[in-house]
Amino acid sequence: MKYRKIGKTDLEVSEISLGCWTLGGLNWVNGIPNGWPDVDEKEVIDAINYAIDKGVNHFDNADVYGNGRAERLLAKALGNKSNKVIISSKVGWFPGTAEHAYEPAHIKHQCEQSLINLKRDYIDIYYFHHGDFGQNDKYLSDAISVFTKLKQEGKIRAIGLSAYSESDFLRLIPKIQPDCIQSWANIIDDKFITENSPVYKIMKEYNITFIAFSPLAQGILLGKFSSKNPPKFEPGDHRQNDKRFTKEELEKIEPKIEMLKQKFGSDIKDLARIALQYVLFSDVVSCVIPGFRNKKQVEINLSGSDMPLNSSEIQMIKEIFR
Repeated sequence: MKYRKIGKTDLEVSEISLGCWTLGGLNWVNGIPNGWPDVDEKEVIDAINYAIDKGVNHFDNADVYGNGRAERLLAKALGNKSNKVIISSKVGWFPGTAEHAYEPAHIKHQCEQSLINLKRDYIDIYYFHHGDFGQNDKYLSDAISVFTKLKQEGKIRAIGLSAYSESDFLRLIPKIQPDCIQSWANIIDDKFITENSPVYKIMKEYNITFIAFSPLAQGILLGKFSSKNPPKFEPGDHRQNDKRFTKEELEKIEPKIEMLKQKFGSDIKDLARIALQYVLFSDVVSCVIPGFRNKKQVEINLSGSDMPLNSSEIQMIKEIFR
C-alpha cells in the first residue's frame, strides 16, 4: 500500500482508504432517504480488521451516517487500534434541533458527540459536510471560528471541506482555507480533478489535496447493475430516487464498461483496479474512499492497490467515456 499527504499537514493516508457511509444502515434525514441496506455488524468488523492488516490507515465517517451508528460501529471494530489510524468525520447534514446545522452551538455539540461515538480525544480531519452556510453565507464566519477553536483545543487536527459544486469550492476555499476538500471523482465524472478545471487550479494555489468519494460510482463501474433488470431499492436507501440506476442511464454506460472489460479484463477486481487507479492518477488526489459492507468488497477494492495506470491507459479510458 502506498501513502500520500493531506495538503500541508503531516497526515499521510493510504491511497485506498475506506468510506463508512454504508456502516450507518438504512436512515432518513428530514424525511429524505440517507442510508444503505444489508449492514451486518460482524461482517463490517471483519472487513475493517482485514483492511488494517493490508495497510489501510484512513476511515472516513460523518455524524449523519446512521445518525451516529457508523461512528460507533467503526470504534467498536477498531478497539485498541483506534489511535493507530486516521479518522475523519463531518458535520452539516444532520441538523438535530438547530435551525441550521452550521450554528456554532450545534457544531460544537456534534463534534463532542462524534468524539464520544468514536471513543477518541480528537478527530484527525473534520469536514464541513456541504457548502450551504445559509442565505448570504449567514453562518459561515461563525462556523469557521468554531472550527478554528476546535483545532486550537486539539479536538481536530485538520479542517476539510466537502462540497458538490465548482461554485461552492471557488467561493469557500479562500475563506475557509481547508487542508483538504472532498467530493465525488470517478471515470464518469472527474471534473474536479482534471488539470484544466478551476477547482484543480485553486487546490494547487492553496496547497490543498482531494479526497475522492464514489470512485466506483456506487458499483456502477463494476458492472453490478443491468439495464435489463434495473435495481429496486428499499425505503431508507439513498439510491431510491437516483436516476443513475434507471434503465435509460444504465443502457448508456453498459457499452463503455464492456469496452473496459475488453481492454483490461472482465473480472470485478480488474474493473475496481481501473476505476480506483484512474482517480489516483491525478496529482491532487490524496486517496479514494470507496464504501464497503463486508470483507469481500474490501478485498476487491484493495486488489489493484499497487498496479497504477500509465498515461496512455488513462487517455484510452478518457476516450471511451468522453
